[in-house]
Amino acid sequence: MAGITTARLADVDSQHLPTGRRGERRRDRRGRGLRGPTLLPGPYSPAGVPAVRSPKAAFDAIVLAIVTDLEARWHAELGLVEFAVEETPMVPDDWEADTVPLASLVRGSGGSATRLVLFRRPIELRSATRGDLSAMVLTVLVEQLSELLGRPPEDIDPRYDPEADSDG
Repeated sequence: MAGITTARLADVDSQHLPTGRRGERRRDRRGRGLRGPTLLPGPYSPAGVPAVRSPKAAFDAIVLAIVTDLEARWHAELGLVEFAVEETPMVPDDWEADTVPLASLVRGSGGSATRLVLFRRPIELRSATRGDLSAMVLTVLVEQLSELLGRPPEDIDPRYDPEADSDG
């Protein structure tokens, strides 16, 4: 045993690892994807703000942009209208329709405001891409405001596409 040298694990230099192993990502054994944050906080992102928007936040941003544009155009005629987003509608047990509503319009009475509620999940499930989602939100909002104001949807917004599917 005089000629055998042993090295402890702590003494092994990482440069002597087999080729292809240094700096390589670890494999995904269970198919769950990478663990941990995929984007580390950088100097431009404030602390506590995620680098990627959640689907809910992205949907809210689309709705806010469209509502802001529509309110600016129809502010005088709309009066007091409350816009809201809910996850899903509360469908009664005796619901007979084959589709789920995409929005709800409850007219105000007395001192209460008219309330227009968009249902996020049914709209998202009918949209394949982000562009489809924006078009669907615009279509649903325009149709609801058209009903509220008693005007044709094409008058409410020139971007309105009557071919877009909405069952609101």
